[in-house]
Amino acid sequence: MTTSGRLLRLLSLLQTPRDWTGPELAQRLEVSPRTIRNDIERLRALGYPVHATRGAVGGYRLEAGTSMPPLLLEDDEAVAVAIGLRTATGGAVTGIEETSLRALAKLEQVLPPRLRSRVNTLQTVMLHVRQRPQPTVDPGMLTDLARACRDHSRLRFDYSDRRGEPSQRRVEPYRIVNLGQRWYLVAWDPDRDDWRTFRVDRIRPGVSPGPRFVPRELSDDAVTALVTRGVPPEARRHRARVVVHAPASVVNDKIGPWIGTVSAVDDESCVLETGSDSVEMLAVSLGYLGLDFTVSDPPELVAQLRLLAARYAGATP
Repeated sequence: MTTSGRLLRLLSLLQTPRDWTGPELAQRLEVSPRTIRNDIERLRALGYPVHATRGAVGGYRLEAGTSMPPLLLEDDEAVAVAIGLRTATGGAVTGIEETSLRALAKLEQVLPPRLRSRVNTLQTVMLHVRQRPQPTVDPGMLTDLARACRDHSRLRFDYSDRRGEPSQRRVEPYRIVNLGQRWYLVAWDPDRDDWRTFRVDRIRPGVSPGPRFVPRELSDDAVTALVTRGVPPEARRHRARVVVHAPASVVNDKIGPWIGTVSAVDDESCVLETGSDSVEMLAVSLGYLGLDFTVSDPPELVAQLRLLAARYAGATP
């Protein structure tokens, strides 16, 4: 093996997240420990920050430096990065499309033909469909929020809700979640004494970090449930109390927690408490139950249901 080839192989080993002892590296590369020490010095001269620890359990590892050194990727790693960059061109982060394309162009330029063919094959059959335009978020905002989550720093920021109403929020950030084309901040709200989710695109620039806090425990499943439930029914503009002529267990099997809550009346009926920001959508969603129901309030929902009933009746011969 040539010196340059050995250096590349050594660099590939050091990029593995672990410490390597001199004898281990020497055995892997089939050279002497002295050669390993000389090669380590060559890598350092090229700008790679190789850190060495002394002692019986000492070893070498590659650390972060002041600049981004070239990376050595395995075949599957290179394909995964290329596909990830291509997918990111349709992402929901402001400016990520152009940056991803530039990085992808640099990567494809150095890919060997066999890997370039694999990437091109996947890209040929891949189609990214965005169902509807979504607001994008600033990458700097994501970085600031991620840092606050990591450092357990309280945050104060201006926020606009779904109706555009402004408010100032004071929270203990816990996790950033990507759901489809949207980004959410999951945080504990001391003023409301409960967990809350915030759409990152609705957080205004100028996030102010505060003192540190002791984070509360929350499982990944609970984080997922908070984000996927959306806006609680009781916080929506139009609320309804619907009597459904079916057992509560049947209704619960048909709806998610973001739709509303179900309470049994008897073995054959239950009450669904639900809500929506649109009375039209609320009327339509009740039809999705596929069950008989009775609504007496609010009046605007009753009127909308009668309108839909007449329209559907008129649509049939």
